[in-house]
Amino acid sequence: MTDPLFTTDRIRLNTLALTARLPTMHGTREQVDAGGLLSYGSDQTDLFRRAGDYVDKILRGVKPAEIPVEQPTKFDLVVNLITAKALGLTMPPMLLARADEVIE
Repeated sequence: MTDPLFTTDRIRLNTLALTARLPTMHGTREQVDAGGLLSYGSDQTDLFRRAGDYVDKILRGVKPAEIPVEQPTKFDLVVNLITAKALGLTMPPMLLARADEVIE
């Protein structure tokens, strides 16, 4: 879930999940940096950059109602091998090959 509760307490929640030996799947890479197993979701940096394009268009005089809504186009798969090892999991080589980033 992408929720302020999960974002604020991400380290604590991932620690509790690891203690209970539960693998976790997240929507943002920040959760994996905090000890989650893996994430697949839109690249937040890319979304913020694209939001700047919207601001630029509006400041140049385009009416907001005339700007089409865009969906994310860049998604990242991030795998945390440290957490996988702590859980006793072996990640398939094909998954690791397709990952955008592997945390070792």
